[in-house]
Amino acid sequence: MVAGTGKPQVTAIADVATELKGTDTCIIADGGIRYSGDIAKAIAAGADSIMLGSLFAGTEESPGEIELYQGRSFKSYRGMGSLGAMAQQHGSKDRYFQSDVEEAEKLVPEGIEGRVPYKGKLSKIIEQLVGGLRQSMGYTGCKDIQELQTKTEFVRITDSGKKEGHVHDVSITKEAPITLSISS
Repeated sequence: MVAGTGKPQVTAIADVATELKGTDTCIIADGGIRYSGDIAKAIAAGADSIMLGSLFAGTEESPGEIELYQGRSFKSYRGMGSLGAMAQQHGSKDRYFQSDVEEAEKLVPEGIEGRVPYKGKLSKIIEQLVGGLRQSMGYTGCKDIQELQTKTEFVRITDSGKKEGHVHDVSITKEAPITLSISS
């Protein structure tokens, strides 16, 4: 981590939501979301919307050409805090408090550039994410987003509890669509 600051995303959202309670300010969760369950946790903690840039990277609709690398299809990925994004004209350096920096060599990037596995159509990803969010809402007994934000209770679990809640003692032979499309 470049700046050496920050806190876990769900904690940050909950803290901001507490401070903004009673205002009309919307909270946007940006970072740490890899699965539909992370979306549910962000909304339950108080987020009104979420950013899903890295989840959508690698889709057919995302920028970049599909390239073949070691027999697999990939797309290029460039985070907004990457040197490439910050250095381009009208780039993102103002987001990182570096708008006055003129030379690219003096920019301090906080993001990366690389390749991500090709994931196919964006609609397939969205369908899985929405389905997972609906399942989370069903398990928590929430009929809408507002209930998810007000009725959900967070419980701290141990590493053993986390392991128990995931697939264990099984060799997976067929991945679920959400796992394939997001983490592949």
